Amino acid sequence: MKINNNGSDELSLKEIILFGKDFWTFILESRKKVFIAVFIGAALGLTYAVLKKPIYTASLSFALEDKSSSGIGSSISIDSPFDLDFGGRSGDGVFSSSNLPELFLSRNMVERTLLTPIFLDKKKISLAEMYIQNKGWRKKWSNKPQFNTIQLIPNTNRDGFTRAHDSILGDIYKDLTKYDLTVVQKDKKISIISVNVASDNELFAKYFTEALADQVSDFYIDYKSKKARENVNILIKQTDSVRGQLNSAITGVAVSVDNTFNLNPALNVRKAPTARKQVDVQANTFILTELVKQTELAKIALRKETPLIQIIDSPILPLKKDKISFVFGILVGAFIGLTIFLIFLLFKKIFQAIMK
Repeated sequence: MKINNNGSDELSLKEIILFGKDFWTFILESRKKVFIAVFIGAALGLTYAVLKKPIYTASLSFALEDKSSSGIGSSISIDSPFDLDFGGRSGDGVFSSSNLPELFLSRNMVERTLLTPIFLDKKKISLAEMYIQNKGWRKKWSNKPQFNTIQLIPNTNRDGFTRAHDSILGDIYKDLTKYDLTVVQKDKKISIISVNVASDNELFAKYFTEALADQVSDFYIDYKSKKARENVNILIKQTDSVRGQLNSAITGVAVSVDNTFNLNPALNVRKAPTARKQVDVQANTFILTELVKQTELAKIALRKETPLIQIIDSPILPLKKDKISFVFGILVGAFIGLTIFLIFLLFKKIFQAIMK
C-alpha cells in the first residue's frame, strides 16, 4: 500500500500487477486443491443432473371470436315492442378478450380446475390430490393431522370447505401461478391466447391445462351470454303462458257457441260471453304472434352473444421435455466449484497480505 502526497490511501498500478503475479503463483501452488474443487463441483453438477426430474410443458392455444359488441343484439332491443334488452352490450366490461389471460390466473378459476375429477390408476381423484401426491406433501404433513387427513374430493361444494381446505388450495395456487402456469396473449389485436403449464408430472401438466381451458371457457361464455340467455328464458315462459290463455279462450268460445246453439236471434245478450271470448282469442293471438317472433329473435341474439372459443393446439403426449444434460451439469458444476474456490483463495491471499 502506498501513501501519496495528499495523505490518502490508494493502490498503485505497480502494486496491483505485483499482487496479481503473487496471486497467480499462489493458485499454481494450490493447483491440486483447485483440481479437487473442480472435481467436486463437477461431481455435484452431475449428481444434480441425474436426480433432477425432467420438466414437461403442456401448451394449449385457442382463438377467441367475439362479435357481441355490435350487430343484431343491439338492434333487437330497439325493435322489440316489449322493450326487452337482449344483451347487446353484455360484451363490454371486465371480461373482455384483452383481460382473458388474467381470468386464467385468477384463484377462482385455478381452484375450480383443481377440483376437476380425473381417473388415475382406475381411481377417481381431483387434480388437487394428484398435485399433492406428486409433491409428496402427505409425508411433510405427517405431524400435521389437520392437513394430513383432508381429502380434496372432486366436484366438492367450495362453500363447505374449512380453513385447512382453503390453506391447502391456496398453497397449490401460489405454487402454480408463481412457477408453473403462464398465460400469454402475444398481440392484443389478435385474440389468440396460449396457456402453458410446466410440471415434473407429464399427466398432471396435460390434464390441468385442458381442465383449466374448459373451466375458463365455460365461465367466459356463461358470463358473456348471461343477459341474452335470461331474456330467452323469460320470453319462453311468457310465450307458454299466453299460449295457455289462448287455448283456454278458444275452448271458451266453443263452449259459449255450444251453449247458444239454436238460440232465439232476439236474445242477443246470450251472445255476449261468446263475443268476449272471441276478443280474448284475437288479443292473445296477436300477443302470441309477437312473442313467438321476439323469442326467435332473442335466440338469434343469444347465438350472437355467445363467443366462439376455438382450440387451435391442445397438449398431446408425449409433451415437450426439458432435462438437464449430464455434460451441462458437469460443466456448470465445475465452473461453480472453480469460481467458489478461486474466491476463497483470493480472500485468503488478501488476508495474508494485510497480516504482513
